Amino acid sequence: MGEDYSSSGTLFTELSMLLEAMLFPAAQRFKRSSAAFLNPVLQNSLEDVVLLYEFLLAELDIDKSQRISIKDEELASLRKAAKFDTICNEIIPKSITEIRRLSSMLSSYPRVLKKEDFERTVLTMVYTAYRAAQSQGHQKDAWAESFVSLYKALKHDLMFPYNKEPS
Repeated sequence: MGEDYSSSGTLFTELSMLLEAMLFPAAQRFKRSSAAFLNPVLQNSLEDVVLLYEFLLAELDIDKSQRISIKDEELASLRKAAKFDTICNEIIPKSITEIRRLSSMLSSYPRVLKKEDFERTVLTMVYTAYRAAQSQGHQKDAWAESFVSLYKALKHDLMFPYNKEPS
């Protein structure tokens, strides 16, 4: 009748994949131009981390349709800039509703985030800070609250090994 998942760990694997897919559902789509999943990762080395920092310091342009681009033409022409563009414009959430959903899911996430999910959460936080700075009144408050929720989720993730109850 039903499958026995207890000995194979298959249920755990399927649940893990489901949890990961739910944090950034857009990363689980197929690319339009190929049969590969849209799941880029920017940071694979210390040099990549430095480059991401340079992208953010070089100033970003966020147009009226919320499309994010790197203002510096030389940096924007780099191969990693294409991955940055895909992550920022195809994967991270842009609406306050989607960002609140992400924050809620992160607040109860059962383990340490994978590096790509951590990276995407940081970029979502950067976007949220930008929107808070550009907004006024109630909208500013909503974006600021979302920023704080993402910050708390990242702090929890960084402290995860230390937050466990002793057994």
